[in-house]
Amino acid sequence: MKPKIMQATAVAHPNIALVKYWGKRDVERNIPAVGSLSITLDGLTTTTTVRFDPEFEHDVFLLGGCEAPKMAQRVVGCLDRMRRRAGVSMHAVVESENDFPTAAGLASSASGFAALVIAADAALGAGFDRSELADLARQASGSAARSLFGGFVELRLTPDGPYPTETRQLLEPRAWPLRILVAVTDPGPKAVGSTEGMLMTELTSPYYREWVESSPADLLEARSAVERRDFEALADVSELSCLKMHAVMLSARPGLVYWNGTTVECIRRVRELRADGVAVFFTVDAGPQVKAVCLPEVYERVERDLAVLPGVTSVVESGLGGGARVVEDRR
Repeated sequence: MKPKIMQATAVAHPNIALVKYWGKRDVERNIPAVGSLSITLDGLTTTTTVRFDPEFEHDVFLLGGCEAPKMAQRVVGCLDRMRRRAGVSMHAVVESENDFPTAAGLASSASGFAALVIAADAALGAGFDRSELADLARQASGSAARSLFGGFVELRLTPDGPYPTETRQLLEPRAWPLRILVAVTDPGPKAVGSTEGMLMTELTSPYYREWVESSPADLLEARSAVERRDFEALADVSELSCLKMHAVMLSARPGLVYWNGTTVECIRRVRELRADGVAVFFTVDAGPQVKAVCLPEVYERVERDLAVLPGVTSVVESGLGGGARVVEDRR
């Protein structure tokens, strides 16, 4: 009898950090230098199928139907850690699809590895708990653990815990249903990847230590704002964290400039809207896309104002999404 083929499909959504993570406390174990607080988006989705088969001689990773050698190394590393913990040795074919641009500052690695660990766990029947899956995802991508959860999510450093970080949901999506508009200003891949940029910043920025030391206060302020549903307080600390992160990037040698001219114009427009009393704020990750976070009643105005700016190729509208989960494979 032919051995059983084990397969599962999972979906996950990218997340955007409102209080940012930038830098590594431990590069080898991929432990972030600071904690972070994020929101998970329902408007962007990664779908990943993992198929283990005893007859496979090696692992295969396909992204959008094509081989992706650079990312494949990280995928195989993640599978190896899961196989060791599960006590199996079978190779796998992993097929992943994003319905949004990859490696363009839209957290595709976060949703990708969140979907991968959920699908691989289901295919193996390993039964890892959510904390262990979050640890496995975080080792592959520093922000992937947050995409295991929906709504508002915090990742804390826990040196004395069973894992070096702890990820938990602060609020479910429907508890505070904010809207997010992603102004895409360049859908292409960024020139400098996040890990490379983080290491460069830590080694060369004269302000890196201050960035790390100021993070706990920002997290405390943001956590309190989320718990109170205080939009203005969350807007203030989110914009502060974003600008501090990009300031420390700019102070690296050579300076890391992820923005383009349209990025700046989008930020300027969001600031003008907020000054006019519109409940919206901006955040930008390691890329040129601008995320405008707003209350539901103003998102149509924000979308209209961003869409008409020269250089904005599209505006993706999203609400808060759920965590990574297994779905029926309909292929």
